[in-house]
Amino acid sequence: MANDDGMLSGLLRASHTATLDDLPRMVTEHAQREELYDPVIYLADLQQEVLRPLLEDTHMGERSRAEQIKIDGTVPGLAFRDVEPVAGTSGWSGRPSSGQHQETDQPRLWVPILGGAERIGVLGVTVSHHTETSEARALALASLVALLVMSLRLNSDTYAYVVRVREMSLAAELQWTLMPPLTFANETVVVSGALEPAYEVGGDAFDYSVVGKTAHLYIFDAMGHDTSAGLVASIVMGSCRNNRRRGVGLVETSQAIDAAVGQQFQDRFATGILAQLNIESGILNWVNRGHPPPLVIRQGRWITSLECPPTLPMGMGLEDEPVLCQHQLEPGDRLLFYTDGVVEAHSPGAEPFGLERFTDFIVRREADGLSAPETLRRLIHALLEYQNGELQDDATVLLTEWRP
Repeated sequence: MANDDGMLSGLLRASHTATLDDLPRMVTEHAQREELYDPVIYLADLQQEVLRPLLEDTHMGERSRAEQIKIDGTVPGLAFRDVEPVAGTSGWSGRPSSGQHQETDQPRLWVPILGGAERIGVLGVTVSHHTETSEARALALASLVALLVMSLRLNSDTYAYVVRVREMSLAAELQWTLMPPLTFANETVVVSGALEPAYEVGGDAFDYSVVGKTAHLYIFDAMGHDTSAGLVASIVMGSCRNNRRRGVGLVETSQAIDAAVGQQFQDRFATGILAQLNIESGILNWVNRGHPPPLVIRQGRWITSLECPPTLPMGMGLEDEPVLCQHQLEPGDRLLFYTDGVVEAHSPGAEPFGLERFTDFIVRREADGLSAPETLRRLIHALLEYQNGELQDDATVLLTEWRP
């Protein structure tokens, strides 16, 4: 019987018995049905510095590294940074893995690959003519590719081979398995996080969950920078999610985390902010367990640190009743949770990065019209540059924008 599947339905049907390694071949086969040629899937590395091609033999090692594209200063990178399709001339035809490139001046479209609101990478396709129709087809293909990448990466290490540019520590391996997607967005709220150093992170972690009209927001900083810190963070995250999913309140959840850490470790603790934002009313409730206070950016300026009587870090097992605090956000406010590694970052002989420089960076990027995830990407790169490419402490930021 003839196969009448279109590009998207055919690719979706083929994906049911596929692995991530099969995806490049399948996309090539089905994309040509809509006159999209030489498609290449590029995935952003963990630090969002380069785009690396997903190839059929990615697991073999070096080819993705040799053919990676910088996110800053390139046309494909522009599509990633601005989350918009970008057109150029292809300059070549043929897949990177084939080694058979031919010069061509046909239009090449670069479209972002988005898992929800999370930027996964970009898709490059060559078209005979750049029209609204060809661009719409490329965007539709990229949307399905995103869903397939997110699904198929769960049962394969191929995704890790592509997005990692160097070896990862055991503590970081633990942490990344716990992390939610780096960005979430709906019509009311945007939540975006960043975690560094990506390959050696120890005890920092963040989490979020949007259920109904409530955004649950968390940031944690476990004592130390070793594998034990990663284990503490794992217990903190596990206890937090377990209690949240049972409907336990913020104060009681922080107390449950305190008990869980104390039961497993005698000399370890974690600081944290546990919060709930009503995304209809903008009312924020939070508990501070020995952590730097949240910050609010409003109308292009830092207006306040949200002070709340802090209680002891979690895991110390001392009698200390947490205080539930409340603040009313205004439409357009940006709420910042961060760990001390952000403001205490410094290079030898230099002053710390500091709270003022941190907030000024966020304010300026907002004035530039940058999205929350792009703001954090540039912040992390600024921190790394400030410390000559190597952070002395974990640096984590969770940025929430309320935009009813």
